[in-house]
Amino acid sequence: MLYARISGIASYVPDDILDNEMLSKMVDTNDEWITTRVGIKQRRILKKEGAGSSYMGAKAVEKLLADTGTSPEEVELLICATSNPDYRFPSTGSVIAHEAKLSNCYAYDIQAACAGFIVALEDAAAYVRSGLRKKVIVVAAEKMSSMVNYEDRSTCALFGDGAAAVLVEPTEERTGVIDAVFHVDGEGRDHLIMPAGGSVLPTTHETVDAGQNFLQQDGRYVYKHAVTDMLTSSMDVAQRNNLTMDDVDWLVPHQANLRIIEAVSSRAGIAPEKVLVNIEHYGNTSAASIPLCLDEYKDRLKKGDKIILTAFGAGFTWGAMYLVWDI
Repeated sequence: MLYARISGIASYVPDDILDNEMLSKMVDTNDEWITTRVGIKQRRILKKEGAGSSYMGAKAVEKLLADTGTSPEEVELLICATSNPDYRFPSTGSVIAHEAKLSNCYAYDIQAACAGFIVALEDAAAYVRSGLRKKVIVVAAEKMSSMVNYEDRSTCALFGDGAAAVLVEPTEERTGVIDAVFHVDGEGRDHLIMPAGGSVLPTTHETVDAGQNFLQQDGRYVYKHAVTDMLTSSMDVAQRNNLTMDDVDWLVPHQANLRIIEAVSSRAGIAPEKVLVNIEHYGNTSAASIPLCLDEYKDRLKKGDKIILTAFGAGFTWGAMYLVWDI
């Protein structure tokens, strides 16, 4: 029986930093207000002219190839998770594959909002377990600054830009992606949405003037559902695999809000020192947040560590994954 292991991980974030003091000069907010409510001190912003999510994704993929000693020709498939594609078409995955010189690679995008990485990772694991593909890259790339209204005090402090990528390969050991649970509830649509820019409400001067081409969020409603749904999905995937929270070595939650992370881990009964957090420095990077966090802490992770990844995002879409580390 084949399993799908993560054999390498790499990330990229832009050099430019937007900290809370800088943000307070753009909108009516301050460091104390932001830190108290969401735990964010700074976020990275991609300012390079003409560069979108693919630019960061390609940088992460190129580093991944170098770090794992993988030649571009070996990669058979690239799955890109993004809510901020370069264009409505072509796919951002196809752009990343081209820029990273993946000449023998098929590529496509998935859109599962902030849960995009774990959804794409399960897709990659299915390809590998089935024997259809042997080397698959999952890359999450998010230029969140492209959809943020920096006049909206309630949302502009939350988001940052970044990308991260993993290489997924087959193994006969019971390691890597073991199990996952996912859910979607379309009732959440209007509570976390970019109203304009799609086929329902195409971009016009009127939609731009009305701020409908920016992300909009009902913060309290999203907070409540994020805590409940990340908690229940994490507990569900643990129980399905006969794990207690004492058995879990690490919880890696989507980095949306420090208060959400604290609520989920506390209610799950996981000790704070077993929860990986980097939201203070990067903010919410949507689908990129979980792999960015894994990459930052990879020196603390050991082969055989039992990890639960969990995320919640627009849709609403949410879920959790049980992963055994194998790098």
